Amino acid sequence: MNEDIIKGKLKQLTGRIKAKWGELTDDDLKLLDGKREVLVGKVQEKYGLSKEKAEQQIKELEDAA
Repeated sequence: MNEDIIKGKLKQLTGRIKAKWGELTDDDLKLLDGKREVLVGKVQEKYGLSKEKAEQQIKELEDAA
């Protein structure tokens, strides 16, 4: 998936991301700027998940869009 597609999907998924991971702030989401790996890192940092688990949960949100 290229970065432009990720940016578009991330904009669409912002509400879902906030609902799932309420500890992520608007500032956190602005810093992501469509960068999936940064989102993975933020989810890992805030929720103590493994990289694989964070990626799996993000993929589930992407697939639901």
